[in-house]
Order: sequence, then C-alpha cells, then structure tokens
Amino acid sequence: MNYLHIYGWNDKLNQLKQQSLYKNLSHGRVSIVHRTCYEIISENGLFQCELSGNMMFGKSDFELPCVGDWVIFQPFDENKGIIVDLLPRERTLHRKKSGTIADRQVIASYVDKAFIVQGLDDNFNVRRVERFMIQILEENISPVLVLNKADLDFDEEKVNESIKHIARQIPVFFTSIHEPQTIVRLRESIKEGETVVFVGSSGVGKSSLVNALCEKSLLLTSDISLSTGKGRHTSTRREMISMDGSGVLIDTPGVREFGLTIDNSDSLAEMLEISDYAELCRFKDCTHTNEPECAVLEAVNNGMLDGKIYESYLKLQREAWHFSTSNHEKRKKDKSFSKLIDEVKKRKTNF
Repeated sequence: MNYLHIYGWNDKLNQLKQQSLYKNLSHGRVSIVHRTCYEIISENGLFQCELSGNMMFGKSDFELPCVGDWVIFQPFDENKGIIVDLLPRERTLHRKKSGTIADRQVIASYVDKAFIVQGLDDNFNVRRVERFMIQILEENISPVLVLNKADLDFDEEKVNESIKHIARQIPVFFTSIHEPQTIVRLRESIKEGETVVFVGSSGVGKSSLVNALCEKSLLLTSDISLSTGKGRHTSTRREMISMDGSGVLIDTPGVREFGLTIDNSDSLAEMLEISDYAELCRFKDCTHTNEPECAVLEAVNNGMLDGKIYESYLKLQREAWHFSTSNHEKRKKDKSFSKLIDEVKKRKTNF
C-alpha cells in the first residue's frame, strides 16, 4: 500500500528520484537517526538501514542523511537495507554547529512549518524567539510561535506587548496540555502531508505537545528540575511522528544555543521591522550605529522603535556577518585545497 503521500511524497520528489542512478530501487523518508543506523519509512513498511561504503566514506557529516531526508535504499533480508543515494534537500533547517566558526548542523529537511515553542515561565525569552524566527524564515520555512504552559500564572499583557512585532509577521498560539481546546486549535493548523518541526529549549514541553497533538503517549516527557529550575533533556534524538489523518511532526532535543547560519544580514532589518526606518537614513550604506541623520537611531531615541529590538538587531547582524565572512573564507580554503589535490593527481599521472 502506498501511503507515503502522508509523509509528503509527491510528483516532484518522484521526478528527482528518476534522475538517480538507483531509480529502480526502493525509496523512503528518514524518521530516526541513530549513530550508524537509520529508520526509513517506505511503501513496504519500516526498514533499518545502514549507509553504503560510498556514502559513509565519500561524504562529510553535513551531507549524511538527517531526519526528514528522502533516500533511496537497497532492501535485503527482512526490513533491513542499505542507503545508496540521497535526494536533493529542500527547506532544510540548520543551526551553527556548536564550537565552530562556520560549520552548519542540519536539524531536519523538507520542513513546511517550524513550531518555535516557548514556555510561559522562566524560560520565556523574546530574543530567543527572534533568533529562531529569522533562521526559519531564511530557510523558506513557515515559523509559528507556540507559547506553551498557558495554564500557569503569567502577565498576558506584558507577553503580548513584548511579541507584538513578531505577532505581526507569524501566527501565535497559546497552548497548554491541560486545556484541550488550545491543542485542538494548534492541531487544526497542521494540514495533511505537512511536516512540522518543533524547536526550543529544554523543558518547554515540546514532547508533551507532540503527544497531545497525536492523542497518545509516543514520546518520553519529564518535569522541570526542582533543583535548577531548568528543563531536562528528555528528547535525545530527532524523531518523526505521524499524526492520524494529518501531517508529520519532528521532535528535537532542547538547544541551549542556536547560532545563525544566514548569509544575507540585510534581511534582518525587514524581519525585525527596522527596514522602514532604514530607508529614511541619509546614507544608503548606513550601519545604524553612529552615522548622522540615521533614521533608525532617531526612531530609537524618540521611542518609535523599541531599544531592545534595536540591540537584538545589532547583535544578530554581527553574528550573521561573522558567519558569512568565515564561511566565505572556509569555502575559499576548501577550493584552494581541492585545486592542490587535483594538481598532485595530474603530476602523478604524468610520471
């Protein structure tokens, strides 16, 4: 039975498969990644697959399959297989790899929506929401802000005021697993065949939300640590879950750091609603820091532009510029190294 359309399989993906050398083999979507094993959802059920030698040793970590990827595999034995090819990725959510300058880490691919989950407790941080939103929009994925634990006591007016610039751009849901009507509204926002990834810090309730949306306990959950007041890392891997009669959900481990990997820092001004002021600056290349007749600084000084949003813009712009510059230098070095390898090979051939 062909039910892969539930997971997003379509004519475009089928056309991409026809361009592969392995087009006559089976295809499926990566649902879970273990260290050296991949769980693949296919037309013929779930397969436990490993990588072919060419893929394992011929690709970088960044190019190896991730949750959400569509792969082609050679089945053998019962429900086992070897992954031989990876279809080109689209709508891939990345973040800067921790401890690196210009390396990216893949979170999930073929994502339609990303639920930015924040808890309405000590975890709530509007600056973190901005960071997630900017990266998600840059990847042509639709961001949605989910403010979870709405059953707790919180200052709703203060929260709404702090996110009003975000709410003008993306949908916002207040949810609680103890208030079923809030879960119903969130579930109705997910269409059949859509892939939704959940991102956020530990303890915000991502796994609990997935369980509530699916109306069954599929993922482990835990409470906030009483000793630290912080969330425990319940999810230790990225995992894809299918909703009955709807889309698919990807739960992810909580992240403490979410570094930007965008190349165009100019888009930040539009996403943080600064571009309207920037267009009025005296100089076209205004950095909005100390130039005369800077309309952005004037808007901050007269209270028309929130100073905290402005500071966030400057911080994210510096981060994006640093990543872009470092990435450019890294590509130049990789290109020079590849050229050197080719020259060495030519010399060996001539001897």
